[in-house]
Amino acid sequence: MALILIGINHTTATVALREKVAFPPEVVQRALAELCQIDSVNEAVIVSTCNRTELYLGCESDQRQSEKVIDWLARFHGLERQELDTSSYAFEDAEVVRHLMKVSCGLDSMVLGEPQILGQIKSAFAVSKEFDAVGPALGRVFQDSFSIAKQVRTQTAIGQNPVSVAYAAVTLSERIFSNLASLNVLLIGAGKTIELVVTHLYDRGVRNIVVANRTLDNALDMAGKFGGHGVLLSDIPERLVEADIVVSSTNSQLPLLGKGTVESALRKRKHKPMLLVDLAVPRDIEAEVGEIPDAYLYSIDDIAEVIEDGVKSREEAAAEAKKIIEEGVREHLKQQRALNAVATLRAFRENADSIRESELQRALKSLEKGEAPEAVVSALARGLTNKLIHAPSVQMKKASAEGRDEFLLLIRELYELESESD
Repeated sequence: MALILIGINHTTATVALREKVAFPPEVVQRALAELCQIDSVNEAVIVSTCNRTELYLGCESDQRQSEKVIDWLARFHGLERQELDTSSYAFEDAEVVRHLMKVSCGLDSMVLGEPQILGQIKSAFAVSKEFDAVGPALGRVFQDSFSIAKQVRTQTAIGQNPVSVAYAAVTLSERIFSNLASLNVLLIGAGKTIELVVTHLYDRGVRNIVVANRTLDNALDMAGKFGGHGVLLSDIPERLVEADIVVSSTNSQLPLLGKGTVESALRKRKHKPMLLVDLAVPRDIEAEVGEIPDAYLYSIDDIAEVIEDGVKSREEAAAEAKKIIEEGVREHLKQQRALNAVATLRAFRENADSIRESELQRALKSLEKGEAPEAVVSALARGLTNKLIHAPSVQMKKASAEGRDEFLLLIRELYELESESD
């Protein structure tokens, strides 16, 4: 069984093309069925995310298989084949295993080491199993990839350091406060960055969330996604007193939070520490706030340093991860070769059993005719020997005539024959 991968991702295709080639959940079953109807395709898994669409296939050997699959992909999405020719990639066998392991570990992601892709791949695999599109070939590849991803996560620091503004802001929060879930959070702004920040905080158990925005409807929409409260910017001084963490990211050209406001809030809080993270440019929080005792202010430049350290750390971890992946690829191929040997051994034994049964029946008929047992046994042994060595003898003579000496050496090793010099 050959393995084939056809795909596009964020490094080979624009977002416009990735959108066209995506497989929404409602079409996946039909797509899997059509894939498995292509000549020689026996198994299929479709991985479709915002950054990639990849088709993993288990096929009979066919030199034109990749071309057939790309043709199908273009037809399925109503695209011209040329649109995919310059944006797609194709891998076979060992390269498929290696690529899937890299993707599962987050080494092929837009954000190095991001963990979400592993869950997406597991989900895609589960869907293919549900629709009976997975067999032993892809089953082993995906299960081995999941094992390697787990090994990389536990043995390296690939996902332990922040590499995004939102994630870095939350990491700073964890450095200052031991239990985020018990804290009150005030978020200023309702854009994408704030949404990512609150998502990370929510994932860590934070539930006391207030979103302040110039437009109340936007604040309410954002807060509503996470069970929080939406307020106007004018409500910030009142809400600041309760806030343990403040994260701000707006497009305001002037500071929204000044030193006096923060000092007043801290006095009412009896100087209970407050973390303020300003992700805006221009800044939303006056720089002088950082001079206040018990106010821990971080700007976007401070966050950038955290991100840079995280990137370096993840790059070092990625080098370790690649070594684990290469070992995983070798082990997978080793196990695959062992399985291939099992099939060959089964055929070898079945052939020998067939010869044995044929010669045994001949011997039994001879005994029924009254022939001497000694002669029958002798004929049985001779017949078994001749038939068992016939095919190998023919192939050895052929190999010798063609100058394939390595074949003869392999036969000597296989049957443990003494070398010609002995």
